Amino acid sequence: MIGRPLQSSGVGFTSQRVRDRLVERLKAQGIRNPNVLRAIGSVPRHLFVDEVLASRAYEDSALPIGFGQTISQPWVVARMTELILDADVAPKRVLEIGTGSGYQAAILAALGIEVHTVERIGDLLRTARKRFRSLGIALRSKHDDGHIGWAEEGPFDAIMVTAGAEAIVEGLIDQLAPGGTLVAPVGGGATQALVRIRKQMDGSLDIKEMEPVLFVPLLPGVVDR
Repeated sequence: MIGRPLQSSGVGFTSQRVRDRLVERLKAQGIRNPNVLRAIGSVPRHLFVDEVLASRAYEDSALPIGFGQTISQPWVVARMTELILDADVAPKRVLEIGTGSGYQAAILAALGIEVHTVERIGDLLRTARKRFRSLGIALRSKHDDGHIGWAEEGPFDAIMVTAGAEAIVEGLIDQLAPGGTLVAPVGGGATQALVRIRKQMDGSLDIKEMEPVLFVPLLPGVVDR
């Protein structure tokens, strides 16, 4: 269930009405899960971008957040969330690789999911943590290389990777529980596609390529500046 909105309705380009229009656009673009749509409508995306970009927060487009990173297009956030929820059993614990602005993690938390999120860029993670605290969002976060994941907290019911790699990181599949779902952009350059991997109870993998997407690259190591 979705709780009450994370902040008051606001005015102008930050109003609830603007968020509702975004939800209607996502419906028109094929997003069907009502819980995902309610989460998109409840989370104030304008608080996850720089103030100078707040007037564009409810466009269906990616926006820069610094350090060569972006906050994902709302349709992509909604679609990836919908894919991990499309399972026989709804995920209770999710690992996100690439905290970024914190918006995707906030959407997952709004769904009542226990979120663990990893970010390699220290400044981005510190800013995201401030946003989580100010909005009362409870989750766990870690400054580390996303390729490593968070094995000591695994296995996870679902894993969401929010940066593109040429191949699925095998170490992340090891952290996925049997019956779990991993969603990630895979491919080089402008040829990425969302890939959904379901880990069967016997450990075999059901892999399905979904829609074409374009994400920033999944880089190794950590940055603290």
